[in-house]
Amino acid sequence: MVNQMPDIPSLATMASALHTTVLVLCLVSLTLQTTAGVGFREWCVADEQTPDEELLRALDWACGKGGADCSKIQKNQPCYYPNTIRDHASFAFNNYYQKFKNKGATCYFNSAAIITDLDPSHNSCKFEAAP
Repeated sequence: MVNQMPDIPSLATMASALHTTVLVLCLVSLTLQTTAGVGFREWCVADEQTPDEELLRALDWACGKGGADCSKIQKNQPCYYPNTIRDHASFAFNNYYQKFKNKGATCYFNSAAIITDLDPSHNSCKFEAAP
């Protein structure tokens, strides 16, 4: 009587099956997120490396000629605190970017801002993230 070894799939076959499984799971996850309205979101915030003087110039532009709605960073409004140039600039930059990105606006502000996928909202201050 001869003992036969069971058929063992090759390492390449197992890797291919694993790759396919992971791909399917990623697609299912993406579909569920998109269906639930959670898809990829991004915010435009002040760059930590930018000096306050430059942030202030960009903030003034965003709230003025840029057309950002800066009412929420006024005193007694939900995004007034923390009352720093950097925090107010982040709110204004993001408001401008979300409002006009579908018309070609960028998150540049003379190199004073960056894109992040981390929601900068805090307490009652909610940063928008339009698709």
